[in-house]
Amino acid sequence: MTKKQTKVITALSIIIFILALMVCQRLWFRIDLTRNKAYTISKVSRNLHAEIPDNITITYCISDKLKNLHPVPGEIEDMLREYAAFSKGKIRVTVRDPVKAGISQDIEAVGIQPRQIQTVEQDQASLTTVYTGLIIEYMEYMEIIPWIISTDTLEYDLTSRIRSMVRETERRIGVMVGDSFRNWREDFGFLEQALNNAGYRIRQIYPGDEIPDSLPAIFVLGGVEDLDARSLYRIDRYIQMGGKALFAVKGVYVDTISGSIEARHQNNLGLLDMIASYGVIVRPELTLDRNALTLQYQTRMPSGAVQFRIVRYPLWIGVMGENGNSEHPVSANFAGVDLFWASPLELHPPTQVEAIPLFTSTAEAWAMRETFNTNPDTSYLFEQEAEATRGIKILGASLNGVFPSFFRGAPKPESENQDEELPDMPPEAGPSRIIVIGDTDFATNIINVSGASYNLDFLLQAADWLGNDDDIIGIRSRQHQGGRLDRIIDPAKRASAMRFSQIVNVAVVPLLVIVAGLFFSRRRPRSKSASSQAVKEHSDGI
Repeated sequence: MTKKQTKVITALSIIIFILALMVCQRLWFRIDLTRNKAYTISKVSRNLHAEIPDNITITYCISDKLKNLHPVPGEIEDMLREYAAFSKGKIRVTVRDPVKAGISQDIEAVGIQPRQIQTVEQDQASLTTVYTGLIIEYMEYMEIIPWIISTDTLEYDLTSRIRSMVRETERRIGVMVGDSFRNWREDFGFLEQALNNAGYRIRQIYPGDEIPDSLPAIFVLGGVEDLDARSLYRIDRYIQMGGKALFAVKGVYVDTISGSIEARHQNNLGLLDMIASYGVIVRPELTLDRNALTLQYQTRMPSGAVQFRIVRYPLWIGVMGENGNSEHPVSANFAGVDLFWASPLELHPPTQVEAIPLFTSTAEAWAMRETFNTNPDTSYLFEQEAEATRGIKILGASLNGVFPSFFRGAPKPESENQDEELPDMPPEAGPSRIIVIGDTDFATNIINVSGASYNLDFLLQAADWLGNDDDIIGIRSRQHQGGRLDRIIDPAKRASAMRFSQIVNVAVVPLLVIVAGLFFSRRRPRSKSASSQAVKEHSDGI
C-alpha cells in the first residue's frame, strides 16, 4: 500500500467515524447566523442539569400526518433532542403519535386537544385532525404545552417550566384591572392567553382585596380614577413587603368606550401620587411622535356619504427597538412596542431607589399639554405645542430598590366594613422592583389593530424580571424576531436606504456579473493554449 493510499484510507475512516457519530446523535453542530443566536441552546439551559436532582421525561405528542405535511415538527424534534443532549442524561425525550400509540384519550384528559388543519392532496382540500403538544413529567409533577407549532419560544417554555417543577414553585402573577369600565377577560384576552402559554398561573385581584405576600408580582392595569385609598394601601403594603409591580397608567383619560376618543385630564384619586412617591411622575400630557402608526377610521362627508380613511396618527406611537435600553434585561434585544395615547414619564427616584428608562420616543416627539386634540380629522391642530415640547420622551421605566411607603405617617384608610381592619405596614420595607408604562391600552386587545405581538413579549419579559428570573428573560429575548415592516420612518434615512438599495441592485450586482464574465472568458483561451502546448511538448518528446 502506497503512502498516498494510506492517507486516503485514513481520511475516509475519520469521515465515516464522524458521520456515524452524527447518525447516532452523539455529535452534531449547528451554524446559527441570527443576530441573537435564536437557534442556539443558551447557557442557562445547557447548565440546567445541575439543578435537576431526578430524571425528567418530555413526551412530544405529534401526529405522523402533520410530520409528513409540515417541516416544523422535525425542527421541534431536533431541538428537543439537542436540548436533552445537554442535560447529561437528566432529560429524556420520547416522540409518539397519539393515535398509533393508543394514548389519545389519555393526553386529551391532561389537556392536549386535537385540532383540525386544512390540507391539500391531489388538488383536494380537506380537514385533518392532528395533535402537536408536549408533556413534561418530573416525579409527581406534570406540565402541559397543549399546542406547539413553532420553535420560537420552545427553549423558553421548556426551561421556565422545568425550573419551576424542580424548585417546586409555581410561576404565578397577579392582575388587577383598576379601570371600572374594563374587564380582564374581555379587554385583556390576548395578555391572558400569552401569560397562560408562558406557564404563568394568573390570580385576578379585585381592587380593595388583599394581595398575598407570597405572590411574586402583580400587574396594575389602569385605575387612576377608580382605585381608592383602601386599594392603594393594599398595593403599597404589598410593595413594602417586597412584592413587585408593573403599573400601566395614563396621565390623560381618553374615551375609548363610546368611540369618540375625546381626551381630558384625569380625576386622580391617588394612584399617580403614589407612583410619583416611588420615583416616576406620569405627566398629565399626551405624547405624539413622527414614528406613528396608521389609523383606519370612517368619517361622514358633507354629502352624507361615509368615507374610510387611513392616516398616520402621531398619538399612536410605534416605539422602535433602537429606542430601547439595551443594558436592561427587560428591554435587551428590544423588538419595540406600540403605544396608544401614551403619557410621558419623569424620573425622580428617592434615596435607595435606582430609576432607569426602558424605552423612549424618538427625538422628533412632542407633547399635548393644554388642549387635547385627538380627532384624526383635525390633525392640523396636533402640532400646536410641538416647538415648545419637542424632544425625547421617556415612555417606560424601571425602578429597583427599597421604596418609601406612600402611607408613611398617615392613618389607615377607613373601611365601610368596620369588622375588617387593614393589616399594618411592615416595620422595614423589603427590596422591590417596579415597572411603570405611561399607557394602559398597550396591554389591551387593541393591540390586535396593529398586530403588536411584541407588546405581549415585552409584558412577559417584564413579568419574568419582576419575578427575579433574569436569566429566563435572556432566553426569550433571543428568539427570532422579524421586526417591523415600517422600520425606517425618517424620510431622509428612508430615501438614503432606497438609494443604496437601487445602487446595489441596479449597478453593483450587474457590474459584478459582467466582471465575472470577462474574467472567466479571458481564462478560457489561456487554458486551451496551455493544453495545446502540453500536447505539442508530449508529441515532440515522442
